[in-house]
Amino acid sequence: MLIDFHSHCFPDKIAAGAVEKIGGKAGGLVPHTDGTLDGLSALMKQQNVDHFVVLNIATNEKQMQSVNDFAAKMNEREEVIAFGSVYPKAANVMEELERIKALGLKGVKFQFDYQGLYVDDEIMKPIYKKIAQLDLIIMIHAGFDYGFAPPYMATPERIVNALRWVDSPFIASHWGGLSCAEGVLKQLCGLPLWFDTSYGYGAMAMPTAKMILEKHGVDKMLFGSDCPWHTPREEQRLIESLGLYEAEKEKIYFKNAEKLLGI
Repeated sequence: MLIDFHSHCFPDKIAAGAVEKIGGKAGGLVPHTDGTLDGLSALMKQQNVDHFVVLNIATNEKQMQSVNDFAAKMNEREEVIAFGSVYPKAANVMEELERIKALGLKGVKFQFDYQGLYVDDEIMKPIYKKIAQLDLIIMIHAGFDYGFAPPYMATPERIVNALRWVDSPFIASHWGGLSCAEGVLKQLCGLPLWFDTSYGYGAMAMPTAKMILEKHGVDKMLFGSDCPWHTPREEQRLIESLGLYEAEKEKIYFKNAEKLLGI
């Protein structure tokens, strides 16, 4: 069994332009799919992924409804678990969170660099509280974003501040913070949050990954790839290099995700 907790795709009519724009902004990244759900599903099937979480981002108020409608439509497929998103500055953000719950989505994704505020901005406090009331999962892009210049919006120290307001499952992607391993080890490991393993392959030294796992524990780790930018097979190569027991790998690959998602 393999569950990929971190993937992306776009509506068919904008997929080609979206992956070209995002990849170009991040330094010319080459996508491994065409950006569509069909392309993503085909790659996941080829690489023996049983279920995958698709993460959507609302980068402005006008996008929210369509982003969440797209997520709900994707969830009609058995292999897909799509999260919704809200734009925190939107006037109707609380109502849209309620709609996300009504649509049957299991979580909310934030990418604060694209959304233009910090993870610990005061505006987020009531939003986090509302998400907890609705029994939803929070997933954030954590650490650097290769498409933006610093300052970055969700560094380890800011995540620590935000956790004061969080009462629901909270996932910091990219091993707790892309290119922020020192801060993750010093400030985040051992706290009540989850990390996913996305975009670790080729971007994180193996000894660093081992230290994060040893300090944070395998019970709070979720397998993820960040497809289409990395593939599940690439991220498995990193996990398989870490000298873990089979039972530990099973937790990372699917058991922790099953527990968190209730599947």
